[in-house]
Amino acid sequence: MKIILQLVLWVVIIFLGYKLYDSVVGPVEFNEEKEIRYAKVIKKLKDIRAAEMAHQEITGTFTGSFDSLIAFIDTAQFAITARRDTSYADIEKNKAYGLDPQEGGYYIESIVVDTLGFTPVKDSLYQGTDRYRSMMNIPIKGVDDKIELRAGKISKNDKQYDVFEARVPKDIILYDLDRDLLAQEKQVISVDGVNGPVLKVGSMTEVNTSGNWPKIYDSANEDQ
Repeated sequence: MKIILQLVLWVVIIFLGYKLYDSVVGPVEFNEEKEIRYAKVIKKLKDIRAAEMAHQEITGTFTGSFDSLIAFIDTAQFAITARRDTSYADIEKNKAYGLDPQEGGYYIESIVVDTLGFTPVKDSLYQGTDRYRSMMNIPIKGVDDKIELRAGKISKNDKQYDVFEARVPKDIILYDLDRDLLAQEKQVISVDGVNGPVLKVGSMTEVNTSGNWPKIYDSANEDQ
């Protein structure tokens, strides 16, 4: 009987020791894996943002279709321009005052933009790689979902603005990690964290093309 009690006691001690260890190490391991996964997804979101910004610059709008975005990158080109100052005689004003520009009349100052050539968008943004073709894929092992992309217009101060948003729920990014810690992560409100239940860039409710991640993840992306 004494031996049985000792065995039970040892089982309880081991169990409590494991629970204590897990309560300390679990959150650390969760945060380490979370940061790795967030960095991978953010790299994709930044590629999407770059493509959307180029799309708006050249076409005037954002797009909510990855097919359209990829087709655009395949063919679009940025104009290479140079700006220079110039001036020319203000004929109407000189005529009104009876002045001769050759003798110090009035001039109009202007800026002329010259187009020097063109360069492919895919070379400028992605250094000649084709990684933009898979920018919609969530880069987490075991996840087959795609990044959600939307675009549209919103009204602000009686004006219409084009907006876009690319997002991935934390439930998908951290799908196989501790459920309690995941629930806490979805409620984060902090300047050092990814606030809310999703990781995203852009917004469908605000004129905003920023991501909702802190600068630490930008540094993590630069190191990869």
